[in-house]
Amino acid sequence: MITRQIIRRSIEELSAITGVKLAVYDINNEPVAHTGEDWDPPQEGRTPVEDDEQIRFMIAAEGAGSEQVSKIAAAELRELMAAYRDKPDAGSFFQNLLQDNLLLVDIYQRAKKLHIEDKVRRVVYLIDADAAAATEYLSGMFTSKSGDYVTTVDERSIVVIKALEPSDDRNSLDDIASSIVGLLNTEAMVKARVAYGTPAAELRELSRSYKEALLALDVGRIFYEEKPVVAYSSLGIGRLIYQLPANLCRVFISEAIGSDEVLDFDEETRTTVDIFYECGLNVSEAARKMFLHRNTLVYRLDKLQKDTGLDIRTFDGALTLKIAMMVCSYLKYLNSKSY
Repeated sequence: MITRQIIRRSIEELSAITGVKLAVYDINNEPVAHTGEDWDPPQEGRTPVEDDEQIRFMIAAEGAGSEQVSKIAAAELRELMAAYRDKPDAGSFFQNLLQDNLLLVDIYQRAKKLHIEDKVRRVVYLIDADAAAATEYLSGMFTSKSGDYVTTVDERSIVVIKALEPSDDRNSLDDIASSIVGLLNTEAMVKARVAYGTPAAELRELSRSYKEALLALDVGRIFYEEKPVVAYSSLGIGRLIYQLPANLCRVFISEAIGSDEVLDFDEETRTTVDIFYECGLNVSEAARKMFLHRNTLVYRLDKLQKDTGLDIRTFDGALTLKIAMMVCSYLKYLNSKSY
């Protein structure tokens, strides 16, 4: 697959030889590569670049002999596309591997051609971020020399396939994910969420790790929105609720609290519930953390019990309310997808 860097390098060399400014655009008129600073490429007279009888790019040129140079550039790009279409490419290999588009024999044959080792412990990280802005930074952080690979799935999904050391454990995987979030937040100025699956011992198991990361990213959006990093192995009850039928969820809400409208808490009640859970259902500790008198917190919990019929000072009441809140979040997610 031909990349922007290859196209840019090609037209920069041609421009340096001929003195003609060049720019390449995709079929949506989005810029791919250009030469020269402070230059507004002309809209008229652009040269199409075809591949497989379809227009893939358009070339704009300006300068003496621009028409001839743009035709030369088009011919060069056609040759490059043909060459890279037939050339083994790690990015397309991993894309097909993760999506189960390869037979087992093809996996081993292509990996051998690309000099990718099979029996290496790896894990798949899935990053939800602006792919165009984030890929360059991630490619610098994870390199093939280290046994790592970066590829894109779509404009909002980037995959990092990370080779692991024998000593890497769950904490190590979390640290890597946090470093990805930190890099993209501070360097690329991009907000990112990262999910990852369980490690795979060999190449053919990577699709499983990828599917786990996909599930973790989806479940994380619904139940753990405040967490920038979500591991498949830590999905807990969220994973269970995610797999429940919607009708069963509605029956549970009806039987547990009567109506999901009961859980439309104001900010004060939501904060009280969250901190009370964080403090392990300990009234004194929660009151101290919220800078409240103990009786004030007891009053709030009494009011919550009156509204929901659940006393979250007991384990059963706390568990039921927690599950009900998560089920309501899941139902809202399903409703949003239906529109």
